[in-house]
Amino acid sequence: MRYFLELSYNGTPYHGWQRQPNAISVQEVLEDSLSLLLRTKIGVVGAGRTDTGVHARQIMAHFDSEKELDAIQLKYKLNALLPPEVAIQKVSLVENDAHARFDAVSRSYEYFISVSKDPFRINSAYYLKKELDIDLMNKAAKLLLNYTSFKCFSKSKTDVKTYNCNITEAVWEKNGNMLVFKISANRFLRNMVRAIVGTLIEIGEHKLNLSDLKQIIKSENRSEAGYSVPAHGLYLTEVQYPKTIYLR
Repeated sequence: MRYFLELSYNGTPYHGWQRQPNAISVQEVLEDSLSLLLRTKIGVVGAGRTDTGVHARQIMAHFDSEKELDAIQLKYKLNALLPPEVAIQKVSLVENDAHARFDAVSRSYEYFISVSKDPFRINSAYYLKKELDIDLMNKAAKLLLNYTSFKCFSKSKTDVKTYNCNITEAVWEKNGNMLVFKISANRFLRNMVRAIVGTLIEIGEHKLNLSDLKQIIKSENRSEAGYSVPAHGLYLTEVQYPKTIYLR
C-alpha cells in the first residue's frame, strides 16, 4: 500500500531535502523516524529537492507499507518522533502507482525579502536595504509567462532532459516591510526561483531593464542572468496533484 505524507519543515538546520552521506537532511530524519516506527526499513520519495536552508510550508512524499496503516495514529506518532523543525500535516492512502514527484501537476514557491532589519527574520527572509522599483519588477515578472525555456535560470550542471517550464503565476506583493515574490509552474529547474528573484531585483534596482530580461531568457546562458539570492528566504508553499490518486 502506498501513502502520501504532507509535511512542512524549517530548512535552517538541514542540508536540503535529499539524503547525503555526511550531512543531515529532511529525507534522512523522515526515513529514520518511519523505519523506527514501522520496524522495517522505509524509503521515502519526495516531490522535489530543496536546497540547504530552503523551507517548505507544504511538500509531499510517498512511501510503501505491506500492511494498512491508521493514518491519524501514524501522523501523531511520527510527529512525536520527528525533530521540532519537521511536522507531518496529513497522511493519505493513495493509488499504488501514485508518485510524489512525477504526478505533481503544479508547484508554488514564495520568496521573502525584508526591507528593514529584523532580528527575528534572519533565517526566514533576505534582508535587502536597497530601494526597489516594485512596479517595474512586476512588469518583468509578467514577461516570464510569455516564455517556456528557462535554461538561463538553471544551475549549470544538471541532468534534466528539458529546460521547459510552464509558469502560470509570477507576481510581487508588498506587505509592510516585507516583499513577497510568488511563482507557480508545472515544474522548476534547480536554482531557478532564486536566480529569477536575483534577476528581478537587479531590474528593480534599475541595473537591468525589460529588454535585458528578454535577451537573458533568449540567451539560455546562466552567466547572463542575475545573481542567485540566499536560500533562507525561499519557501515551497504548495504541491498539487490530481484528486483521482487519493483513495482516502
